[in-house]
Amino acid sequence: MKLIFLFLLAAWSVCAEDVARFEGYKVFRMSPKTQEQKDLLLNLATSDDLDFWTEVNNAGIPVDVMVKPEDQKAFTNAMLKNGMNPEIFIEDVQSLIETQTVGKYAGNREMTWNSYYTLIEIYQWLDDVAAANPGVVSVVEGGVTSQARQIKGVKIAKSPGKRVVVIEGGIHAREWISPATVTWIINEILTSTNPAFRKVADSFEWHLFPSTNPDGYVYTFTNNRMWRKTRKQYGICAGADPNRNWDAHWMEQGTSSQPCSDTYGGPSAFSEVETSSFSSYIKTLGSRMDAYISFHSYSQLLLLPYGHTSAPLDNYSEMIQIGKAALTALAKRYGTSYEIGNIAEAIYPATGGTIDWIKQEFKTPIVIAYELRDTGRYGFLLPTDQIIPNNEEVIDSLIAMFEEGEKFGYVTLG
Repeated sequence: MKLIFLFLLAAWSVCAEDVARFEGYKVFRMSPKTQEQKDLLLNLATSDDLDFWTEVNNAGIPVDVMVKPEDQKAFTNAMLKNGMNPEIFIEDVQSLIETQTVGKYAGNREMTWNSYYTLIEIYQWLDDVAAANPGVVSVVEGGVTSQARQIKGVKIAKSPGKRVVVIEGGIHAREWISPATVTWIINEILTSTNPAFRKVADSFEWHLFPSTNPDGYVYTFTNNRMWRKTRKQYGICAGADPNRNWDAHWMEQGTSSQPCSDTYGGPSAFSEVETSSFSSYIKTLGSRMDAYISFHSYSQLLLLPYGHTSAPLDNYSEMIQIGKAALTALAKRYGTSYEIGNIAEAIYPATGGTIDWIKQEFKTPIVIAYELRDTGRYGFLLPTDQIIPNNEEVIDSLIAMFEEGEKFGYVTLG
């Protein structure tokens, strides 16, 4: 059996550069209610044949799994036999992929946010924004990748000596709404006429990175829309999960030691050049940071450190209050509902993540991760007509987050 498995993986690696298609792939949702059901899903999550879009968590919390056509009958029967009733949440993954429009950046800073954009186009837009705002915007290199790409971002500083906010996007390649959100924030910092956001925007030196996993992001456009990891080769498998590779309780929980797994934590902490080089960049800012904000999708959650324990550590209580204020503001425009908690209590124990390392190393006051729209109807394939509404409500939440943070002395506005 092992030899057959290795043969199949080797055959897969030969054709790995073909464009992946997902006709007939379905996403099922089920909610384990017993430890036995949870253990079954945890065991299945180690299989390369199933793509768990959400992790197996505590009883009653839904789990979303993408299943290829030939495995759907067996998967459904196994779930029913073990007392779970799998609901088809996405009927055909490829159909959703084909509804996602990819925009063409025409230059002159004319990004529309009614389409998704490739890495080349995002980077060109960053260059154009910097060229149009000399003395205020500068292009920065936050790190490099295993395929020698830049982790390109911008620094926005209208006056020297401001405290720093770092915004990170796209660490998981398939979460396209994340880079789209970060580019929107960049544009709003520079152009918004909303007095409340203008006050926030002008109070800080901003370091913003739309894609901190550029190799993976490119791969989602060229080869496999559902790719999550980096692209460094590990034997016959590629990539590690860059949000499990930071030196913060690395490999303790919610991560895999198997290189083919989507949650492979790598052979060591900071084994990925992306996380190693980006962490070096952050170290140059650490003592000046008032906030670090990471954007992921999906689930509509606001997550705090830490992933190794649900204990309310550091300034957890204050951050819950700040987060609730942010989510109240976020919900006002479109009624979008989020939940808040630390990683371990809100979703599942998971270690080696960015925000845990930031809080652990620098005790930065505001450290938070968004799991953006939606709650699973589209999952990672959020329709393009939701990009702007998503981004508008995020800006609303950021205003409230920083205003509430000022009450605790975490930031100074104005």
